[in-house]
Amino acid sequence: MKGSRTPALLAGFAAALMTAACGVPQSGVIEAGQPASGMATPDHQSPPPTMTPVYFLHDGEPKPYPRGIDGPGDYEGAVRALFDGPSTSETPAATTELPRLTAAPDVTAADDDTLSVRLPAGVPALSHAALMQLACTVAGVPRLPAPQSTDPTGADHLAASAAPTGRPLTSPTVHVRGTGWTLTWPADSCPDPALP
Repeated sequence: MKGSRTPALLAGFAAALMTAACGVPQSGVIEAGQPASGMATPDHQSPPPTMTPVYFLHDGEPKPYPRGIDGPGDYEGAVRALFDGPSTSETPAATTELPRLTAAPDVTAADDDTLSVRLPAGVPALSHAALMQLACTVAGVPRLPAPQSTDPTGADHLAASAAPTGRPLTSPTVHVRGTGWTLTWPADSCPDPALP
């Protein structure tokens, strides 16, 4: 085994001598940019989810349960979380009268505190308790911040700064539509949305 290494070492040494003898200049360290490193850490972190109450039934009465949504004004996220039903840990005490959906509902918010929810085809009309769950959940979603003024006099800015931001809607009305039926429910009879 040692005999086979010696010729290889001699050949390598000879090649190095020939390269030096052929006029190839020696060079120092060549700078080639930053050294390699692992994955870069992003400069910004995703904001934590906004917590909102979704309402399930506890002894037949609506009770708030916390859920994370993308941010203020994410009515669609809150409605989807509601239709997902109580979690496994919540089911001993929480129930729902909302049906399990085969497709996501279409949720549209209007400026007049009205929210339209279009359910997939084949969903039967919702019960009184299910409508209350939906209306109270919508009422608990925090509002989007008021837009900043573009009025040079500042009058719009004063009005916008006086408006509540990040607060639940005061009395939204929910219009729920299915195939062949439409129901409307105001949320003014909802319990306090404060989470337990």
